[in-house]
Amino acid sequence: MPSHTFVVLAYKVSPYLEECIKSTLNQSINTNVVIATSTPNDYIKSLANKYKLEIIENKSGMGIAQDFDFALKAATTTLVTIAHQDDYYDYDYVKEMIKHYKKNALIIFSNYYEIRDNQKVIHNRNLKIKNILLTPLKIKGLNSCYFIKRLTLCLGDPICCPAVTFNTLKMPKEVFTSDFKCNVDWNAWEKLSKKKGSFVLVNKRLMGHRVHSASTTTKMINQNNVRTNEDYIMLKRFWITPMAKLINHFYKKALDSNNV
Repeated sequence: MPSHTFVVLAYKVSPYLEECIKSTLNQSINTNVVIATSTPNDYIKSLANKYKLEIIENKSGMGIAQDFDFALKAATTTLVTIAHQDDYYDYDYVKEMIKHYKKNALIIFSNYYEIRDNQKVIHNRNLKIKNILLTPLKIKGLNSCYFIKRLTLCLGDPICCPAVTFNTLKMPKEVFTSDFKCNVDWNAWEKLSKKKGSFVLVNKRLMGHRVHSASTTTKMINQNNVRTNEDYIMLKRFWITPMAKLINHFYKKALDSNNV
């Protein structure tokens, strides 16, 4: 049985950080929990002291992608989940990640629900679309196929980053580092899809991704079309330019469901 670590990525002062920490500690099987941050402050330190957690400080503080890569290297276990400070992990999340672990797995990830205004949302347009995009990975025995992994990603990013557990034995030196501001995760999955190994989907909603006005995703969608421009760049990795433009036109409309 491989060992697992939650690396809680804390940034400045989040009112949801403590709830996230509690959910990582309240798992049905034992796991490790540490905090990684590039913005150490008294608030983060007080929660670390309260729950007796180690803080690992990223002194480079270079950006989102670099923070993610730092968090991934902050643990020594085979399996690592980068827990975003606003999100919530269900009781059996770690149990299911370990249960579905295979040596050739690159990433193991669950389906998810959204948390909006502190309410659990299971059905909306965004979630339905992403669930459809994940269909190729539900075909038994084909999740290590290059074509299937690429097919899953070619119309958008259906993989929720905080729902992902990484097999560190299969990771390159840098997973997330790029020039992207928003699509650091889609870029990472596209990069990993070229590597030998499987994308293991646990088709259960095992964590909650919080959608709120202060989230990075929401800010990027509303900031000078950053998200739309990056989506176009990603789509061109799978499609010829005219097709990428057409898909991006419709993909932009889907972003409206992230508005709060």
